[in-house]
Amino acid sequence: MEDLVETFGGHFMSEVPDPYPVYARLRREQPVKCLDLPMAPAYLVTRYADVVTVLKDAALFSSQANAKGIGLVMGKTILEMDGKEHTRHRNIVSMAFVPKALKGELPGTIASIAHDMIDRFARDGHADLVAQFTRTFPLRVIAHVIGVPIEDYETFKRWSLDVIGFADDPPKGFESAEKLVDYLRPIVESRRAEPRDDLMSTLVHADVEGQRLSDDEIYGFLKLLLPAGSDTTYRLIGSALFALLTHTEQLDEVLAERSKIAAVIEETLRWEAPVQYASRETTAPVTLGGVDLPADTQLLTALGSANRDERRFADPDRFDIHRSIDEHVAFGFGRHFCLGSHLARLEATTALNAIFDRLPNVRLDRSVECGVVGLAFRSPNRLPVRFGA
Repeated sequence: MEDLVETFGGHFMSEVPDPYPVYARLRREQPVKCLDLPMAPAYLVTRYADVVTVLKDAALFSSQANAKGIGLVMGKTILEMDGKEHTRHRNIVSMAFVPKALKGELPGTIASIAHDMIDRFARDGHADLVAQFTRTFPLRVIAHVIGVPIEDYETFKRWSLDVIGFADDPPKGFESAEKLVDYLRPIVESRRAEPRDDLMSTLVHADVEGQRLSDDEIYGFLKLLLPAGSDTTYRLIGSALFALLTHTEQLDEVLAERSKIAAVIEETLRWEAPVQYASRETTAPVTLGGVDLPADTQLLTALGSANRDERRFADPDRFDIHRSIDEHVAFGFGRHFCLGSHLARLEATTALNAIFDRLPNVRLDRSVECGVVGLAFRSPNRLPVRFGA
């Protein structure tokens, strides 16, 4: 089993092309396996049923584990909170992401952002949809929702990726987190003086049991919402496009019947979960997958593995928009279910429709190698396409 340890003991931002055969072997032979990871030893949980068990039981499997991981660079956020504390803080921002809040002017604004970006290459006949569209489009959307004016999106995106991938390069992660805060500080202060109709004003003036959020809490929210609100969605859109462009018979179906985009998005989330892991720790001794775990054991639930568990999904490695959509765990499960899931679906739907509306006969440029890659986060590294009448 040494090859498994080598595969999962390396850098989490590595461009691993295909971890799924390793996941399948783990599900068969060691569904709960101890790994000697760079930060600390942790048990990798790979079967769907076990992953759901962990994510559903917040009392036995605490999210406090995130304080020892991403919390080191983001500060204290709802990712590491449990119980009433989690509920109180999540409620501060949750109303900005419920389906009702995603109506009105926002869909039109999102569509306008998508078409503005496509305008820049629509006449070229070719493009790299990752570099020129998917990587930045969701950042523009979440920046609008929060109320952050950004001019240099590439630099801002690089900071966000450094924060999310800090485990591979902690100094760079901390440096980028500080740059994010420095960038946001004058905007936060302006919202204190003159609130606007945006999420940043909500955070600055929020009241939690008679207390305003501290600066650390405000910047913790922003360091979470900006990277998380853009990174996972850009990966979802890229993987959905890659899936359709490499399954052209299903692409033809979607072009003929756009309502099938909803199925494309759900199947993409199952087939290539943008975020592959969720951390938890045990609060008491427990047996999971036949393994006895003491209290304070670190767990890494493998969302991507759970979504391809043959015990739950038939022929799980096949991308198929016709499969009966079952409960994938790409957005997590339980009380920490992804806050931005509805916004991500809206953005992905808008992006796919815009691409298909504006780029006639869009097809993959086979002269340039590309594919879905990654270990902790997965999406295409590039998406070269050609299009025209």
